[in-house]
Amino acid sequence: MDLREEILDLAKRAKNASKKLAYVDTNQKNKALLELASLLEENKQSIFNENKKDLEAAKARGLSAAKIDRLKITDKVICSMVQSCREVAQFPDPVGQIEHVVTRPSGIRVGKMRIPLGVIAIIYESRPNVTIDAAILCLKAGNAVILRGGSEAFYSNQILSSLISKALGKVGISEDAVLSLPSPDRKAVRYLLELEDYIDVVIPRGGEGLIKAVVDQARMPVLKHYKGVCHIYVHEDADLEMALNIVYNAKVQRPGVCNALECLLVHQNIAANFLPKLEERLEQAGVVLHACAKSNKFFKNSILASEQDWGREFLSLDLAVKMVSSFEEACEHISCYGSNHSEAIITTNYLTAMRFLREVDASAVLVNASTRFNDGGEFGLGAEIGISTSKLHAYGPMGIKELTTTKFIVFGEGQIRN
Repeated sequence: MDLREEILDLAKRAKNASKKLAYVDTNQKNKALLELASLLEENKQSIFNENKKDLEAAKARGLSAAKIDRLKITDKVICSMVQSCREVAQFPDPVGQIEHVVTRPSGIRVGKMRIPLGVIAIIYESRPNVTIDAAILCLKAGNAVILRGGSEAFYSNQILSSLISKALGKVGISEDAVLSLPSPDRKAVRYLLELEDYIDVVIPRGGEGLIKAVVDQARMPVLKHYKGVCHIYVHEDADLEMALNIVYNAKVQRPGVCNALECLLVHQNIAANFLPKLEERLEQAGVVLHACAKSNKFFKNSILASEQDWGREFLSLDLAVKMVSSFEEACEHISCYGSNHSEAIITTNYLTAMRFLREVDASAVLVNASTRFNDGGEFGLGAEIGISTSKLHAYGPMGIKELTTTKFIVFGEGQIRN
């Protein structure tokens, strides 16, 4: 069997598994999730050992600090995976839920029932925890999933996939419900993306290059998240101490993730008071400021920003700073350079805050809070499959409900149409 035939066989197995999984009892799915949580705890050291192989290879290849950070599995990461398994087990099962039933003039009652999407392919880079997040969310939503992690996380993904298979087998769910591509060869992905008869949707998670390649090659729908160019606008009515804390958190806590702050917009009326304090606070963390000509004069050690710095996803301790003269200028900048991911305003003015919420287009718009909150776990979704920055069929963090769709259902009492 050559690679193309092998991928076709894998997709067929996933399709068959999805038909059965759509009707699996909620309790059985929850047992699998809880079994996986226990296996992750019991095999913690083995997971660390396999992850160490990936980390050593990544360093030898000269991968960036941000990529190595996303690749590393720590105690905290495993605890988070375990917690996600148990949280998702506690969540209501969306499959079979009936919504929005109305009675029509004919007497029929029309509603919608939630159903799985079918087979989902997840293509992702670096973060091994995506292997767990994708598997448990797809499982709870009744979808079969085909996983293709990056080669840089090969050993980590292998052991996590083996634990998922073991958990499914223990509770009597087909192991074909969660499958991994058998080869790191890029051709395997290309062959998979040709199989629109078996794959219902593909979700890429990773750099802009990966996502563009998937969009270009896929014959099935793609749920996209191109990049996270996140802004915070410090309005002239902002609480400046609050603004300092939020900006610091959004930029410094984890600079290599998609909801980290990349560009700060500051109203000119508070610039002289705010920007020097900002520099003092951020230089302690080693942040490099790329400042526009107007804001540059308020800093001691900034770099003059170039046009390429606007709309740039640094994924590092670099921050673009622009001084604006009005609310309208701030919103125009976000509209021009944002990526529809996360946008925030710091202000004590209620009307301005509400206007920002209405007028700024992003998957999450925040008032007086860090962009780092745009996350499935923080929003109460449990684990997330990713953050969609396109509006079809989901916008923002995608949890269990976003991995289902609806079909119309009709209840009648013998009605016929005239």
